Amino acid sequence: MLATTKTRFHEIRLRLERHVARSRWNAFWWEFFLFGFKQGWACLFGGLILLLVLATKLWWPPHAWLARYDFLFLAALTMQLLLLALRMETLREAKVILMFHVIGTVMELFKTSVGSWSYPEANVFRVGHVPLFSGFMYASVGSYLARASRILDMRYTHYPRREWTLMLAAAIYANFFTHHFLPDIRWVLFALVAVMYGSTWVYYKPYRVYRRMPLLLGFALVALFIWGAENVGTFGAIWVYPDQRNAWRLVHASKYGAWFLLMIISFILVTLAHRPERPPVDEAG
Repeated sequence: MLATTKTRFHEIRLRLERHVARSRWNAFWWEFFLFGFKQGWACLFGGLILLLVLATKLWWPPHAWLARYDFLFLAALTMQLLLLALRMETLREAKVILMFHVIGTVMELFKTSVGSWSYPEANVFRVGHVPLFSGFMYASVGSYLARASRILDMRYTHYPRREWTLMLAAAIYANFFTHHFLPDIRWVLFALVAVMYGSTWVYYKPYRVYRRMPLLLGFALVALFIWGAENVGTFGAIWVYPDQRNAWRLVHASKYGAWFLLMIISFILVTLAHRPERPPVDEAG
């Protein structure tokens, strides 16, 4: 499991968790607040990036000497260093961000080359047709999953064997490339995810006791959140799909499935570094 690291958030979290509820009603609302607070903290990196995307969409000078994509790249890099220096993020979490940055950039290089989407603005910090800033958007997913797992002390029952999850992640990643030349097997992959994780429950601890939900439901909710963030990104003209070149429109619902599968890869990679543990015996039953 993710080791407890003494970040600044850890100290704040401990103080909040020491709150003594004086009634069941007070306990309910305090737990509700803590759950939202912890989720917000886990989303910190990605949330700040989305704010920068919207701010530069509205106020970035069209003829500035620094390209907007380059500003976003430098800002994300600076933000990452500040989070580490201020002990608001752990070095382990930063390594997760770097890993997903590389994975995302490799996929971006291929997808832009086949016309799946494009980056309409020019900039300096790029590889091929891909601005380096784009990797941070993928990294935000890994950052969220790693931090949420630690902050909410996530545990699992009936978790599938590690070898199976690795093969699943490899098949999903490969299909993002091969479906351009071979039959798309995403529905087979959806079925495999359902079979593999169908009996898995995730236990999480917002306040003093563990709560639980089916892990598949958790996957679906996180993917929906990511799809919403993608709409913010395309609205901010960071990247555009072919049907958005003339005017912005809501990202097609099919992209929700793609983000669901990509999020599965992210989740499995996080569990490689921090193996899932079972909940306490009195919680799991």
